Amino acid sequence: MIPHILLQIVVMPVIASVFIFLTRYKTGRRAGWIAGSTLLYTTALLCTVGIRVYQGERIFEEYPFGPMINFNLLADGLSIPVALIMNLCCIVLAFYSIHYVEHRIEIIHGELDERTWLMYYTRFFFLFPFFSTGFMGISFSTNLIAMYFFMELLTIIPLYFIMAQFGYSDFIERYKVALMCLFWGIAGATVFLIGILLAYTNTGSFEISSLSTLSGNPAVTWVILCMILGLFTKLAIFPLHVWMPWVHAEHPTCIAGLLAVYANIAAYVMVRVLILPLYNDIKVFGIPIMAMALLTMVYGSLLAMAQNDVKRFAACSTISQISYSVLGLGALTIWSIEGGLFFFLSHIMGKAILFSTAGILVYVTGVRDMREMGGLVSRMPITALLWIMGAMMLSGLPPFSTFAAEWIMFTGIFIFGTHGPSIALAIAVLGITAVGLTIAYTFWSIKRIFFGPLNPNLSNNNKIRDPPVLMWLPLLLLAVVSIILGLYPKPIMDLFHLVLGEIS
Repeated sequence: MIPHILLQIVVMPVIASVFIFLTRYKTGRRAGWIAGSTLLYTTALLCTVGIRVYQGERIFEEYPFGPMINFNLLADGLSIPVALIMNLCCIVLAFYSIHYVEHRIEIIHGELDERTWLMYYTRFFFLFPFFSTGFMGISFSTNLIAMYFFMELLTIIPLYFIMAQFGYSDFIERYKVALMCLFWGIAGATVFLIGILLAYTNTGSFEISSLSTLSGNPAVTWVILCMILGLFTKLAIFPLHVWMPWVHAEHPTCIAGLLAVYANIAAYVMVRVLILPLYNDIKVFGIPIMAMALLTMVYGSLLAMAQNDVKRFAACSTISQISYSVLGLGALTIWSIEGGLFFFLSHIMGKAILFSTAGILVYVTGVRDMREMGGLVSRMPITALLWIMGAMMLSGLPPFSTFAAEWIMFTGIFIFGTHGPSIALAIAVLGITAVGLTIAYTFWSIKRIFFGPLNPNLSNNNKIRDPPVLMWLPLLLLAVVSIILGLYPKPIMDLFHLVLGEIS
């Protein structure tokens, strides 16, 4: 048995980060491989934990800091699949970044001496592993303050500095967008923290398990409201979405996929800290949550249709796609919640592929405007395949896991709609029709970018070809994972049901 296995999963990326920083000039161009290899190791540990949990075991590790705050870690049927898929996305984007960061440094700084170049290159891979630590910490934390800490860790350390130093636009614009990211991240986490403190004043504990004692307490409505508002800010639910198109589009593309994970993980937090312990109390919020999710689904789809910038297109589609999961959570049936979580995991895989492919297009062509593309399938067939798969994943088409997730989720939503208020059934029907908007804008983008005549401005560019294998192969493997889960979703649904099957 591997000792402190959950603690290793959380802290190993930080150890790798410190090692990269301390040996940055000796490590040099191997920094990306060190970060990626570390995440491969933690993924192997996650698979080991997943097998044990699937066999019925709950893994709990106790690391007390004091009487009220601890760093205890729990792996169960809810946390382990979430942690595993998020870590797979981190691995894929770590290896994808090896070439992409070289490109960003060249674009931003031009010719540099070797020492200065290595400073920037290793700085990126010093920051990158913090994402995995943050995601794993949120997944396994049993303490609300620890969970808040990991949410802030993602906001303050990697997102701000990577955006500011490696993002798109000019120097001033990058820092403006980085500050926007910082402000909205802290704002959402602060409102969530207010909910935590309100809960503490009524329970005397920061443990997630103690939240159930709030049931029936007059303060529970305010606790739920504050936490939902904080999480809706991170989920970019309308009208708290205004940060998403700017921040998501201007981040370096190798990080934009992880920013989608950062936004989506709030769906997991909602289930862990609100739905599971306070199921009966949150029911009053169910219809408003579904209505806000539906509004955001439609608005985000229309916003994506209006975009010509390939990165902003992917950013606006995230606003719409996240809301599918929220719609399922709002219905509050076992199937809709399990399907909503499954969709969250399927979406982050699809968004990692779509955003990274958008980055490949910019990397190869130097163009972000889809109107200046067209006909690229003849020069970039692998890139076209990746974009098509990403579009199919976001559209919920078989054989990808989003199809199975939507099927399960909408089954649960319609169960609620047929037995609940009539407005719930109307929302369910409109939610299904919103899927058509996703299919429309994703497949329209395929036509604009890859088919038709090759743009004359690009036809004489001999550099237009598929990128290095290290940029496309990890994305292809992630698509294969989605296909496997789409064809055989039973293991992940069984894991969810170990925890969510207890809801009543």
